[in-house]
Amino acid sequence: MTQLNTLNVQPPAIRSVLVALMLAIFLGALDQTIVAVSMPAISAQFKDVSLLAWVISGYMVATTVAVPIYGKLGDLYGRRPLMLFGMGLFTLASLFCGLAQSMEQLVLARIIQGIGAGGMISVSQAIIGDIVPPRERGRYQGYFSSMYAVASVAGPVLGGYMTEYLSWRWVFWINLPLGLGAWLVARRTLVGLSVPQRTPIIDYLGTVLLIIGLSALLLGITQVGQGQAWHSRGVLGLLGCAVVTLGVFVWHERRAREPLLPMHLFVNRSAVLCWCTVFFTSFQAISLTVLVPLRFQSVTGAGADSAALHLLPLAMGLPIGAYFAGRRTSITGRYKPMILSGALLFPFAILGMACTAPDAFWLSSLFMLLGGIASGMQFPTSLVGSQNSVQQRDIGVATSTTNLFRSLGGAVGVALMSALLLALLQDSGFAQLAGSTLISESHSGNALLDGLNAAPGEARDALRLELQTTFRHLLLISAAVSLLGLAAAVAMPNQLLRGREEQVR
Repeated sequence: MTQLNTLNVQPPAIRSVLVALMLAIFLGALDQTIVAVSMPAISAQFKDVSLLAWVISGYMVATTVAVPIYGKLGDLYGRRPLMLFGMGLFTLASLFCGLAQSMEQLVLARIIQGIGAGGMISVSQAIIGDIVPPRERGRYQGYFSSMYAVASVAGPVLGGYMTEYLSWRWVFWINLPLGLGAWLVARRTLVGLSVPQRTPIIDYLGTVLLIIGLSALLLGITQVGQGQAWHSRGVLGLLGCAVVTLGVFVWHERRAREPLLPMHLFVNRSAVLCWCTVFFTSFQAISLTVLVPLRFQSVTGAGADSAALHLLPLAMGLPIGAYFAGRRTSITGRYKPMILSGALLFPFAILGMACTAPDAFWLSSLFMLLGGIASGMQFPTSLVGSQNSVQQRDIGVATSTTNLFRSLGGAVGVALMSALLLALLQDSGFAQLAGSTLISESHSGNALLDGLNAAPGEARDALRLELQTTFRHLLLISAAVSLLGLAAAVAMPNQLLRGREEQVR
């Protein structure tokens, strides 16, 4: 049985704690994917498409902004009350989502739901940092990574089934029994967690600055991903606000008595390189989940259901890589070899995707599987590495910062790859073949597919050949970007994890 480093939590309780935490992670991740397939039904119900994208984007922005705040508050007040608050808020907001009578109400409820999910995801991983020695954490974080993979596969399936046979509202109401059950289990099992003895001092100004800065940054990035030009007035205004506000935030945090995000962590070489690794891994993994189905549908003419199944090898590879890396890290006591192995494998996998035709099912699936394994080897081990690099009092902040860089990597990856796709289409022969109207709307996957389907037979075949070349170039650029993650992994110190040092020779 794993030796725990928090005396108030007894070893037999670890399984019950894990059940509650894994269910919380699953619920938070599930609501990022389960809603996507119900969007057409929601749009038809409210007859409003102007705010439709924010049903998903509002949730993700709120989750990302909430994560570092929960991390610091957990360090100050203890994890249990923050975990119960996040679970309760998420479950209550799910009820309001299902009862929404307008698009504005639904978006507002989704933002509140995202705030709750930020606590569930961040605090869950910090609790493992409290009760499990670093030497053993890779195994447990691997279990958490598998929840993300299961959610990415189960989300579209459950969402499609409930939308088709029940109602899109059940996409949210399904969270009520699951969320209540997780809350009751957490309330009973987390009672033994230690409570910090220091007097809590809240950095209110830092909190406000961080919320404004991150919100502006993510809103600007999200607008680019939705098709706005980088140089548009709205995007430049948001990004400029983010730069100024976050600059003031850094200045304030260096002088605050109890900073929300201690700046001394950013001179910790090991922690910073772990965050860089997570950023670039998420950049690749999340952008691939958007690009690969679009490539498959546009080049082969397949439907959305086939495109979703095409992602299955990537989703399967993630828990495989996480489990293997977690076990090896626990045995060897070193996390760098697994991170470095994943960082070496990722460019190779993406390069293989670029050079393989989408309709070459088995070969394409192999490279997708390798990409999933590569990301799975890096996500949990990077989190363990960042937790191991800081003192116990900063575990929550280190965990939330890791999740923040993971969310930022995904947001930047989708926005940058979407903008590059549009730029490549404009510079290629596709512009002459498709016409300016389609190109101006190609930032939308649906607009691109609708335009292809409307083209006559010979023209459609020519467009698909041009698109295959464009996506190949885009994936080659993605493989080049992944080399930055490899550079961070190479520069990472090869530290030994704390815990069971006596077994290491």
